[in-house]
Amino acid sequence: MPDYDVIVIGAGCGGITAAALLAREGRKTLVLEQSDKIGGCCSTYERSGYRFDVGATILEIITPFERAFERLGTTFQEEVELEPCDPVFSVIFPDGSRMTYPASIEEKAEIISRISPEDGKAWLEYASYIGDFMRTAVNGFFLSPVNNMVDMTKVMLKDPHLLKFLPLFTSSFEDVMRKYFKNERVQDSLSYPGKFCGQPPALAPGIFAFLSYAEHEGVWFPRGGMIAVPEALRRCGERYGLEVRMSQEVSKVMVRDRGVEGVILADGTEITAKVVISNINAKRLYLEKIGEEHLPWLARYGMKSYRLSASAPMINVGLDYRPPLDAHHTIVTDSMDKINEYWFGGMRQGKLPSDTYGLVCFPTFSDPSMAPEGHHVLNIVQSGPYNVKEIDWDRDKKAYGERQLELLSEKAIPGLADHVEVMDVLTPRDYERRLLTPEGAILGLDMDLPSSAVFRPAARSKSIKGLYLAGASTHPGGGLPSVIASGIIASDLVSTYE
Repeated sequence: MPDYDVIVIGAGCGGITAAALLAREGRKTLVLEQSDKIGGCCSTYERSGYRFDVGATILEIITPFERAFERLGTTFQEEVELEPCDPVFSVIFPDGSRMTYPASIEEKAEIISRISPEDGKAWLEYASYIGDFMRTAVNGFFLSPVNNMVDMTKVMLKDPHLLKFLPLFTSSFEDVMRKYFKNERVQDSLSYPGKFCGQPPALAPGIFAFLSYAEHEGVWFPRGGMIAVPEALRRCGERYGLEVRMSQEVSKVMVRDRGVEGVILADGTEITAKVVISNINAKRLYLEKIGEEHLPWLARYGMKSYRLSASAPMINVGLDYRPPLDAHHTIVTDSMDKINEYWFGGMRQGKLPSDTYGLVCFPTFSDPSMAPEGHHVLNIVQSGPYNVKEIDWDRDKKAYGERQLELLSEKAIPGLADHVEVMDVLTPRDYERRLLTPEGAILGLDMDLPSSAVFRPAARSKSIKGLYLAGASTHPGGGLPSVIASGIIASDLVSTYE
């Protein structure tokens, strides 16, 4: 008899979702997490009284969360205390001027109309079309397995309304934004999601245009930090017997005759199960934990051909003052042309951006408990390649963080550098070491169309019987709502086939 019905490798949100749901079904389920914290890129840690998030910074598109907790016999709102974020975000332009967008679609149209009446009208058209796409995709495509073309066809036939949005699948994010909006300032204020999905605006698929709308369906911050989400999932799973073991790294997945038999831990311990769900990077899973010798030649070739996603250095700071920011999220933006220019030039050459842009998250705007009384926290997410020629990420990360804070003080957030009490820089190498994500690839694999949906590593392995995938490396991809959805899909597939 196997030791467990299901073993889950990794307690990221995809893995812990699948594990909790399968425990709810009565399956003896074990989660093995290599670190001392759950959540992966949706976690929180403390430093000198300040609470800092890792990776994920807000909650939006919460349908997958609600679906998961409903299946666990409760509600998302019961298990996680949510603070609504309104305004949804602010923008700081290269000249230092600012704009703040409220949650209301109509009020946002009025603000845009002050800059460009034509674009104000276009925003309402955009919101109608893209909002319809997002709701349709989340309720169907997003939560459905697409292991092969048959699955893909079933999804399309189940909701032919999706065909209305085919232009989004054949366009780039930049194409969509330029089609709707003509004023460059408006474009810059709305196009930031195309810079944070691991692709430049010119390469990011047009479907990511929904990210410029998603906040208007609701944005929340979980009180206590982002780790509140995986902690709630773990808590719900443990009510049904889920077992979670921390600091337990899996070195190998045991495979015989193209079927899983369990796992081997780094200390040599063998644990058996007829089903293994992997929440780790798919390339690392197949090429290292399983081994090429167990894969057909086409699977070996295909897995090697996937490109890892971009990484994103994160500077976490504890401040002794309230920074002059007007929203939970502030975008220090630049034009799509400049972002494309950096991606195709500097990033590929191992250079850091010469201009200051990025996402500034202000957790204490929504939840003061993230810092000591009278103090505040910022999470600053920027662009940066894994292999940098100008600096060494380990040796120079403090200098990198200080320089970025100086630039932000000069161009976007006056006085910031003078009020830093605590600074912690998370580099791509830190993500690689702490989370075991190769090259710090926080979105798993590239999020371009050739690596999406049916072309992404299948949630039910085509090569190894009893092996399933959850997390950013499988459908529907990287991002917190996506990995929660992947956990639901994986648990459904196990229930169907095992």
